[in-house]
Amino acid sequence: MTDILFKDESYAIIGACIKVHTELGAGFLEAVYQESLEREFLKRNIPFQRQPKLSLYFDGEKLKKYYIADFLCYGSIVIEIKATSFISEMNIKQLQNSLKASKHRLGILINLGTSSLTSKRILNSSH
Repeated sequence: MTDILFKDESYAIIGACIKVHTELGAGFLEAVYQESLEREFLKRNIPFQRQPKLSLYFDGEKLKKYYIADFLCYGSIVIEIKATSFISEMNIKQLQNSLKASKHRLGILINLGTSSLTSKRILNSSH
């Protein structure tokens, strides 16, 4: 049996996203979902940073450039919010690369732009 990385935390985050999507539905800009999700995280006592600057590394050295995630929850889980008609392969690759370069183990890609919320857990394969 394989343990799911950050199972309970992921469940809490996705639950907050479902609440936001249920109330707002599809059709808003990402910024509206981000603000609403921030409020829902606060209500649910989910620790988060909004738009944190995550350090990036190349060849073992810290880069001057950084990656700005939508949220970093529980100090470990990178959250990317989308408001599009579907999650593209480019969205997935971008989050995979960001996880690898920032050395975080888990990212969750959330799409609030469709009639049903979609989410995708992305694991950092270099860990």
